[in-house]
Amino acid sequence: MNNQSTDRNGNERRRFLDGLVSGTALILTGCALGTSTGRSNAESSSKSREEEVSPAEDLMREHGVLKRILLIYGEALRRIEAGEELPPQALPDSAKIIRSFIENYHEKLEEDFLFPRFRKAIRLVDLVDVLTEQHKAGRRLTDTTLRLTTSEAMEDSNERRNLADSLMHFIRMYNPHEAREDTILFPAFREIVSSN
Repeated sequence: MNNQSTDRNGNERRRFLDGLVSGTALILTGCALGTSTGRSNAESSSKSREEEVSPAEDLMREHGVLKRILLIYGEALRRIEAGEELPPQALPDSAKIIRSFIENYHEKLEEDFLFPRFRKAIRLVDLVDVLTEQHKAGRRLTDTTLRLTTSEAMEDSNERRNLADSLMHFIRMYNPHEAREDTILFPAFREIVSSN
């Protein structure tokens, strides 16, 4: 890819993230998260588009979306285990974001562009293989979560237990998964590619 195409894709990705974060800042309580700086979303969006970031840093920033969903999943898990009500759209909407943004976009970028570079350089190949398998397992868990967040399934106590298991497995896998990428894989990426 040339630099202009990379910049355009990065800017489009950041605009998407700004809208995604603004539009999905509900964490089961229905309360929108505000900014502590007092800047408007338009100012924040404009500033983030102007920033120059490396592809690895961009991927790390995208993990912020995953972290927010893990918080939602964690709260949903707590509520299921406590026998409390769940807002009906919070989980299916969160799982759809995981499917569309994390799995079909973010992980696809990793699998198509990042992981092959490590394999070609014969660096961290075992880690890349584990991360690839975890992506596959995550997609299966998302299938389960999407299937079990229908209104009918949420009324069945066995299905709620299965949903809780799916959420727990997803959280337990993706917390260390994301941490390994941020602290091991992405920093090492700088060593195997040129600054361009």
